Amino acid sequence: MNDVDLRLYGQLQQFPLFRGMSRNELLQLVGNTRFDFLKQGARKAAFCESDVCDKLFFLMKGDVVVESFSDDHAFRVAETLSSPWMSEADVLFGISPRHHQTVTCITECQFITLSKDEVVRLFDDILTFRLNLLNLLSTIAQQRHRRFWRSVPQSLSERIVRFFVDHSSYPAGRKEFFILMTQLANYVGASRLEASRALNQLQGQGLVELHRGRIVVPSLERLFQ
Repeated sequence: MNDVDLRLYGQLQQFPLFRGMSRNELLQLVGNTRFDFLKQGARKAAFCESDVCDKLFFLMKGDVVVESFSDDHAFRVAETLSSPWMSEADVLFGISPRHHQTVTCITECQFITLSKDEVVRLFDDILTFRLNLLNLLSTIAQQRHRRFWRSVPQSLSERIVRFFVDHSSYPAGRKEFFILMTQLANYVGASRLEASRALNQLQGQGLVELHRGRIVVPSLERLFQ
């Protein structure tokens, strides 16, 4: 194994699909797997919502904005994330293998990509990869299942926080919600005035920043403190 292969494997170990591999699995992975390398400039999209998902993206270096959209595109959520980050493994297969999000580079970014065919081959050939992928997909399914069985928030502020959490892909970091106050009020079952008062209270606590048509959550995890 040469120095380039060793560096590649060291980088891949940052991601859940490649953790815990034995030396033999490492040799098999690096020697037989085709990885593609992609360098993307700032303000360029790596992929867009509804694009066919035929590969996994592994962000090795740089910062990205991950945007998710409501079905009618009436509002969207932008999340700022840094390497290491991996694209949605749960949309690589299934009834609709298309990206749910748009990923745009903030800085110059370096990605490694792994095609769907290579994922299938690794699933067949390497036990640890197979277990890692099954664990990842099972965790995603279990987390989504639990969302439907949580207790109902009692206060309006709690309902707003629940909205922010449920519409975030990652449970930490900076989020920007591009949504009108009337839209948010409808989602949380309140009047526009009630929603505005609750948000102003959260802003007074330094938990959100209010702008015209945009709500910034500087740190999602702070909403739980």
